[in-house]
Amino acid sequence: MKSPYPVFDPEILRGTAARVAGVLKILANEDRMLLLCQLSQGEMCVSELEAQLGIRQPTLSQQLGVLRNEGVVATRRQGKNIFYAVADPALLEILALLYRIYCPKERR
Repeated sequence: MKSPYPVFDPEILRGTAARVAGVLKILANEDRMLLLCQLSQGEMCVSELEAQLGIRQPTLSQQLGVLRNEGVVATRRQGKNIFYAVADPALLEILALLYRIYCPKERR
């Protein structure tokens, strides 16, 4: 019986394992996961993220800082506001896949 999963080449995996582990580490924090899922819908500023997600400002700033330092989000300043957006298209695909797998269809 043939496996429904692709054949994994160990040499290719060896070259990308650290990058994949880094992405999974970023996604392993609930607040960061929520932030990235919200930002997958489009650019938002801190006050919008706080209102949408109910994450308190100190935690929000800390986690956005982590995402910024990891190069996962891009920023744009407009007046006093800093707007955030997901910078990595591959991450958007991962988030979409996780949503399809783990979020119940009847709630969509």
